[in-house]
Amino acid sequence: MLGILARTMVKAGMVKPSCLVKPVSVTRIAGRYLAHQEGLPKLPVPPLQQTCERYLAALTPIVDPEELNHTRKLLEEFQKPGGVGERLQKGLEQRGKKMENWLSDWWLQTAYLDYRMPVVVHSSPGVVLPRMEFSDRQGQMRYAAKLIAGVLDFKSMIDNETLPVEYLGGKPLCMNQYYQVLSSCRIPGTKRDTVVNYTLDKRPPTHITVVHNFQFFVLDVYNSDGTPLTVDQIYIQLEKIWNSSLQTNKEPIGILTSNHRNSWGKAYDNLIKDKTNQESVRAIQKSIFTVCLDAPMPHASDDMYRTRAGVQMLHGGGSRWNSGNRWFDKTLQFIIGEDGTCGLIYEHAPAEGPPIVSLIDHVVEYMKKSEMVRTPMVPLRMPQKLHFNITPEIKMDIEEAKQNMNIMVHDLDMKVSVFSHFGKDFPKSQKMSPDAFIQMALQLAYYRIHKRCCPTYESASLRMFRLGRTDTIRSMSIDSDKFVKAMDDPAKHNIEKVALLDKAVKAHRAYADMAIRGQAIDRHLLGLKLQAIEDLAALPEIFMDTSYAVALHFNLSTSQVPAKTNCVMCFGPVVSDGYGVCYNPMDTHINFAVSAFNSCQHTNAARLAQALEDALLDIKTLLEQTPKAKL
Repeated sequence: MLGILARTMVKAGMVKPSCLVKPVSVTRIAGRYLAHQEGLPKLPVPPLQQTCERYLAALTPIVDPEELNHTRKLLEEFQKPGGVGERLQKGLEQRGKKMENWLSDWWLQTAYLDYRMPVVVHSSPGVVLPRMEFSDRQGQMRYAAKLIAGVLDFKSMIDNETLPVEYLGGKPLCMNQYYQVLSSCRIPGTKRDTVVNYTLDKRPPTHITVVHNFQFFVLDVYNSDGTPLTVDQIYIQLEKIWNSSLQTNKEPIGILTSNHRNSWGKAYDNLIKDKTNQESVRAIQKSIFTVCLDAPMPHASDDMYRTRAGVQMLHGGGSRWNSGNRWFDKTLQFIIGEDGTCGLIYEHAPAEGPPIVSLIDHVVEYMKKSEMVRTPMVPLRMPQKLHFNITPEIKMDIEEAKQNMNIMVHDLDMKVSVFSHFGKDFPKSQKMSPDAFIQMALQLAYYRIHKRCCPTYESASLRMFRLGRTDTIRSMSIDSDKFVKAMDDPAKHNIEKVALLDKAVKAHRAYADMAIRGQAIDRHLLGLKLQAIEDLAALPEIFMDTSYAVALHFNLSTSQVPAKTNCVMCFGPVVSDGYGVCYNPMDTHINFAVSAFNSCQHTNAARLAQALEDALLDIKTLLEQTPKAKL
């Protein structure tokens, strides 16, 4: 998320939690992780002709006929026997034979590590957890201690390889991402970032980092015999941390991680020249995860609470509030506010949403258990405070990062809402896919506001394949286009509108099924393009064509991230005049998070959220008023 083509394609790849309903059937297989992985099929390279045909179909509703005709000719040329397309296709197929996954390394690089915009807002998703009732530091500490114990409980399943294998439609899914989210961290570079994972070290990390009032601490969470600390022990240690970080005038060193990646890369090289700084940074990078004990945010009305919680998870509220109370490069940061606002933010390079949500579901269930209170016999040593030597140059870097963060904070337009009229239950009663139903409502909402349809990205999981990440479900189709244009047309009868809706929903379902089986178009096109670059060949004209730029300008970047927990994930738009839309459909309600940029006068998050609510209700009314027998 490089010219405009690569950037939009890459940006589109950033909000990538899976589109698929959480698999329910699980099997415990102790110590079988590698055998399980080796049993998974490799990601296929789709047939070239199939991708070219589907690409043209995807372009039909979004580019004008003249442009479409031009693209058709380019594709014909591209597919000629013995031509460029065939050569690149063969190159990809060879890559597919040699590698575990022909796409995953390329995807990690292009979608994340080469991307130079800040990870904050532009890449890292946040998750808002249900509001907690505590309103003081004791409640905050108790909750934090239980949460830490819950994450360590989940970690034990990863370490013992007893993590339940997930299935989708009877097919086992790749579990690799679960092994990437703990004890890992992104490291900035001046041109390209890297990701480090310390899980497989000879001596894997046994500490977490805790940050309070911009001050970082190392908290050992295991006893010398390898057993995790109890909730009571963790609570005592958190109290020590709190009491030794009461000063609020410290430099927010963590805010450096929110800056543009090139700027942060330069500042990072400068920062770690100092040995103390280097050791402190390394301790954060190596930690299993980070816990941010946040100061209370300004009071918000109940109506605005969820939205404010959403922005707190995404960026911390700005340099005056909690944006410095983070290390945004850390894969997992749990955020626990003194005012009961809780959630997390995760760095997107190692994983998509579903593994994160599985972890959340486990931790939330764990925290409901009654605690076995065991008074620790052994006094625990004081958690180690991490020190930083701040030179005038580093101070200037911090000031620059603060200013840039505050600009991002002012630019992000967010609306987190609960659609309470129905949930998955209603579409299911109509024998429709809940996800396809919601996506069609979103198409209708966008069309009503902007009087046009737009390229729409919905992430699809490729975890049926070894090391699979995501591909794109293009929710805006020829069929969705016909439906949204008919919906408000008084000349059309309800029965016709319902037939068009039904067709659009089925088309979406078919595209989603095709995508999870590795037969979608977006990653294949990216692969062909990257193969051309790797071959040092001239970039084929199809990738320099206006249609390609239009197709990758995702005004709607969307993701369904289902969870058992009543939470919602949120992320920023991937284009300047676009929206980010994430949703968690529960049985009787749907949690939505909609984002836009204030700097774009044409987009407004609250307006789209309202239009989405209206569209969902209007489609329900349409279905209820149209007699079934006539369909």
